[in-house]
Amino acid sequence: MKFNKTNDIYADLIQKLKTSGYSKSYVERLGTEINWLIRNQNREDIQSYGDACRIRISRTKSREMQTTYRRVYKTLENFDLYGKYPSGVYAGTSARRGSYWQLNPVFREVVDAYKDTGEKRGLKDTTIYKTSFSAPSFLLAMQKRGRAALNDITEDDVISYFIREGGRRPLSGGCRDTLAAVFKSDLGVHTEAARQILAYIPVIRQRRKNIPYLKPEEADAIRNALSCPDSGLCMRDRAIGTLLFFTGIRGCDLLSMKLSDIDWEKEEIYIIQQKTGVRLTLPMPAAVGNAIYDYLTMERPLSEEAYIFLCRAKPYGPLSRGSVWEAVSKVYRAAGVRQGEGERQGTHLFRHHVASALAGNGIARPVISETLGHTAPKSLDCYLSADIQHLREYALSIKPFPVSGEVLPL
Repeated sequence: MKFNKTNDIYADLIQKLKTSGYSKSYVERLGTEINWLIRNQNREDIQSYGDACRIRISRTKSREMQTTYRRVYKTLENFDLYGKYPSGVYAGTSARRGSYWQLNPVFREVVDAYKDTGEKRGLKDTTIYKTSFSAPSFLLAMQKRGRAALNDITEDDVISYFIREGGRRPLSGGCRDTLAAVFKSDLGVHTEAARQILAYIPVIRQRRKNIPYLKPEEADAIRNALSCPDSGLCMRDRAIGTLLFFTGIRGCDLLSMKLSDIDWEKEEIYIIQQKTGVRLTLPMPAAVGNAIYDYLTMERPLSEEAYIFLCRAKPYGPLSRGSVWEAVSKVYRAAGVRQGEGERQGTHLFRHHVASALAGNGIARPVISETLGHTAPKSLDCYLSADIQHLREYALSIKPFPVSGEVLPL
């Protein structure tokens, strides 16, 4: 199947869904996938809607997102190939399997009130989308305990939801915070009852993550591999690795970078972050600018594509996430680091490195957050937990304890 699609092809479908009462989140998800499909339609491994769906499913472990991808691409296929519009309201019968559709009218009204409030507050669609899953799950659990309204929910009901019985793992602090955000919102006539439930939600300690970081010798090896012309890296992979290593940019933002995003005179990079939608200005160090310039002038295929980084095989389309991961793997391999089984690689490790390196040099937290493009100050906390240099200053001596040598190398 030969793809040659534009947004105009799907305009009637989008309009039909809007006028038929489909949820805003579903229509937006459909639009997101249409844009992705148009942007990647010339990839050689996409010959059908089924191929596109399999690629999208392979990039997430979330069963809910996998189901969403199947539903979206089936909708696109039926419309494009057979001229069929979806037959059901909102998202057809498959969408009615979720917790929301099993709720009574009162609990549905609570969820709808949160969505309306979130839109008025200007919350990101992804935030509303995520929370709109957690709230129905909680309310459905309360409904199964015989509660028909928020006023019926007791403290024991709420605690039983978080402190699971039967040996199941308790819910995380992240789940607690997501659900609490719903009951902190203005829910109209349900607001007073929501505040009472908010008081019932237990305090749950956040699980600390083991943040991987680059050791000084690993960082030196990677820097040498990126600057050495005999490391075996092509100019594209060297430019990708250099950009990630020195700026901490997210992999998804690197993929979306266009030629117009670079101001060579001011030596700055301008991007709209995929995760937050916020504009970010990054200084372009000489090493980064030189690596990108070498790639653009000596190796990048001749193409009218606006994206900076392209595939090396025809039709020279934009890179996929898998291609970026492969390029980064080659950087690690050229540097001879993190080659053991189970050792983490990936683009985000460079982001950790930039944050911890800046913190280690005494750079203020607001500056680090601005450099990384964070919109919430607490987003930096997990990165700074890898600042071993300063953490050592607060460590207690273990000399009084009988610990064998080299047990704690830090």
